[in-house]
Order: sequence, then structure tokens, then C-alpha cells
Amino acid sequence: MSSDDRWRGSVVLVLASSTGGIGQHVASLARGLVEAGCRVLVCGPAATDAHFGFSTSGVEFAPVEIPADPGPQDSGAIRQLRKAITGRDAEVIHAHGLRAGFVVSLARTAVPLVVTWHNAVLARGLKGQAGALLERIVARNAALTLGASQDLVDRAVTMGAKHARLGPVASPRLDPPKRTRSAVRAEFRLKAATPLILSVGRLHPQKRYDLLVDAAARWRDLTPAPVVAVAGSGPSYMPLAQRASQLHAPFHLLGHRGDVPDLLLGADLAVVTSDWEARQLFTQEALYAGVPLIVTAVGGLPGLVGDAAVVIPPGDLDALDEAVRRMLADPELRADYAARGPVQAATWPTEPDVVADVCSAYAEVTAVRR
Repeated sequence: MSSDDRWRGSVVLVLASSTGGIGQHVASLARGLVEAGCRVLVCGPAATDAHFGFSTSGVEFAPVEIPADPGPQDSGAIRQLRKAITGRDAEVIHAHGLRAGFVVSLARTAVPLVVTWHNAVLARGLKGQAGALLERIVARNAALTLGASQDLVDRAVTMGAKHARLGPVASPRLDPPKRTRSAVRAEFRLKAATPLILSVGRLHPQKRYDLLVDAAARWRDLTPAPVVAVAGSGPSYMPLAQRASQLHAPFHLLGHRGDVPDLLLGADLAVVTSDWEARQLFTQEALYAGVPLIVTAVGGLPGLVGDAAVVIPPGDLDALDEAVRRMLADPELRADYAARGPVQAATWPTEPDVVADVCSAYAEVTAVRR
């Protein structure tokens, strides 16, 4: 589809609570769709607007308070969504994430629904059963399902999706750092030779930062011993802090940080230990910045990094320990991976690529409706 023939209709983008990759993606997509001549309304929690600045960047925004977990508040979110789209003559609703897709499905708006699956349901037991029910409802109500990784596409099909395919997600822009490397390292009182190992993400069991704490305790036998820093907030903060204290691990929880480019400049190695990811934001930022990277072989990460990162099995403390020791012991190996990162990043979809793909999806579902 040429730019002249591109779909330019009215779309409502819906998201639930987000402080990371989903919000970044929706903000990027909203900007691109407006620039392409589409009429765009973003619906999501007011805190999401405050974090990503939809309404201050020329994108129309309506507050719809969709919490991170299902509950009684969903009925209020359904009412807010119906009110927001009343009289808009919306041609497509594009929900991002299962929570947003669930609320839109229950709202029964009669507008064609596209849902992008960004995350997998990893819970077990009763929570896992509830998650599977949510997946099934969302999959069956969507006219088209887009998956951020192939395993999500396969899962959607298993859950009853009518049409499902991969949906490209643009990598976010990485702002230039504002501090020098020495200034960043001074924050941690690091000596010149002390390695700084960095990870960024929500403090949640899925991220397996407990493994990183245990590994940091092992690395005390290295000379000099590396310092591990994790930027992010979440429910695992206290368990991780207690574990690090018990093990006397050189492990720092930094809380939410808005200076990730600075932290990457100060880092010698980036590590992702997650049990599952699609296109994890920090993975992309690390490769863009040219920081040697170790990731787990889960979800969409192997395809995302290609040969530009060391890939290890998930949940394997020994593999993590060995990979970090090997990288820290070999400056030439680190330099090689540092050079590979930006080369791999240059192959990822751009914002215009994603806008073109999404417009094709919207044209597809609206044509079926006609």
C-alpha cells in the first residue's frame, strides 16, 4: 500500500496501566497515525497520559481507568470507554494488551476490534485459569490479533483468534545521555576498574531479578567484584532488598529512573534475566547504546537480538554466572558485542514501518465490515 492509498480513518487506541513498553509503543503509534492523517483518540488511565504525554503532544486523550488486574473497577472502565467513543464515528478500536482488549470486548461497541498481544500470561493455578479465560475472550472478540512475538501469535490462535499474525513494534528512540560516564559511575562510588552491570525493568517475579541477586553474591570472588544495579519499581522490591542484604550481594535497587541513557553510558554490561519477554524495552536500549548484553532465550528475545547478544537459558543461575564471568574476563569479546548492538538495532522496524503495517490492518478489518 502506497502512502497515497494508506488508510486514513478514525481509530481509538486503548491501553491499560503502563509505565513501559506498551505505553511507549502506543505513544509512538499515535504520533505516527496523526502524522499520516488519521483521526486518533487514545483511551487509558489518567496516570498513563501523565507519564507518556499523549494530550500534551497533540493527541486527543480520554481517561478510561483500566487497572493492571481484572476486578470490579472494570465495569467503570467499560462505561468510561463507551462514553469516550460515543458520537466519534470510530471505524476501528485498537486495544494494546490483554487487559485493554478484555475491557473493549466487554464494552461490545460493534466497532471492529484489533488487539495487539504484548505479553504472555505466566501465572499458574487459579490465576492462570483466569488468565486463560481472559485470553480466550479477547482472542474470540478480535477481528484481527497482532502479536509482538510469534509465540503470542500461536497462543492467540490456540485461544480461538479468527485471524492472527505478527505485528511489528517500533523500537523507541534512545535519547543521548546528559552526564559523562565518570559522573554516572561516581554516583555508585565505583573505582575505574570496577564493572557496573545494569538491568532495567519492573520489579516483578517474571523478571527473575532473584537470580541476579544470587549471581551478584557469587561474583564477590572476582577482582574487582562487579556492582549490579537494577532500575525499576514494583512488588518485588522488598523481597529483592532482603535477599541482597542476607547474601551481602553488591546489588543496588535504584527505583524508577528517567536517566536510562546515562546509566547505560556508565555500564560495562547489560543483563536481562526474564522468564518471558516479547520485545523488552531495555534490551533494545542496551543494543542501541552499544552495551554488551546477555539475555535469556525466551519469547521474542532471540529473534530481537540476533547474534548481537549472548543468549542463555532462562532460570539457570550457573549459565548466568558463567556468561558474565566470560564477558568480564575478555575485553575483546565485550568490544565485539558492543559493536554488534547498533548494527542489529538498525534492522528493527521503524515508526513509519509500524504505522504502514497498522494502517494496512485497519484497512483489512474495515473492508471486511463493509
